[in-house]
Amino acid sequence: MKFFDAHNHLQDGRFGGRQSELLAVCKKAGVARMVVNGACESDWPQVLALARANPIVLPSFGYHPWHLHERTPDWQRNLEKFLDGVPSAVGEIGLDRWKPDLRYDGQEEVFLAQLRLAAARNLPASIHCLQAWGRLHELLRDHPRPPRGFVLHSFGGPAEMIAAFTKLGAYFSFPGYFLRERKLRQRETFKVVPPDRLLIETDAPDQLLPREKILHPLTDADGKPLNHPANLIAVYAGLAEFLGEKTEALAARVEENFQRVFGEIG
Repeated sequence: MKFFDAHNHLQDGRFGGRQSELLAVCKKAGVARMVVNGACESDWPQVLALARANPIVLPSFGYHPWHLHERTPDWQRNLEKFLDGVPSAVGEIGLDRWKPDLRYDGQEEVFLAQLRLAAARNLPASIHCLQAWGRLHELLRDHPRPPRGFVLHSFGGPAEMIAAFTKLGAYFSFPGYFLRERKLRQRETFKVVPPDRLLIETDAPDQLLPREKILHPLTDADGKPLNHPANLIAVYAGLAEFLGEKTEALAARVEENFQRVFGEIG
């Protein structure tokens, strides 16, 4: 079986420079491709370096709403330079009305600028959304979108909106964190996702799986648990069990979906 991680942050400094070691474990486990998402100008170079050194890495460059205060006056020009440098996606971009003390002012402007760029280049966009699903749908509906589609990373929105997002070109990515007992609503939502729009992710180093499902324990320099990207295999197995299907069948379907939205970029 081949496994495809639709969203992680392998460049994250919490990994302490162990990226080569982590990638070796991922390859041995059967991870065929991973989308590594930049969040701001300061980490785009690390994402680019990982992609150039490791064919398994599909880089994605974007400004996450949590980091908008860090952007320089030339951020859009810089983003285009990175997108020009290597076949890549756009992301992580999005809207966030959940994070305490995070200003919403400016989020839509930056999101739409990046969405337009993805649409003009027909690059998949990886979208973060928390407590802004209605507004996100309006913006996607009313503005150009990449013809190949976009990914709603760690989709936690209402099941009632899945059909509307699907009509606009959405893919829905399931993280291992949703395997936790208290995330039953989010798991149930994925029963409504069309089979040809389902993706799977780790969001490593974040969104840890339940302790009993972790295949590859990992900690940072301070001993705090991290999500190893090779735990992707456990996410597949956990979701397959929940959906009542064999992991092999789920893996084959997710591979088709991943290739449809992320394949042949460049």
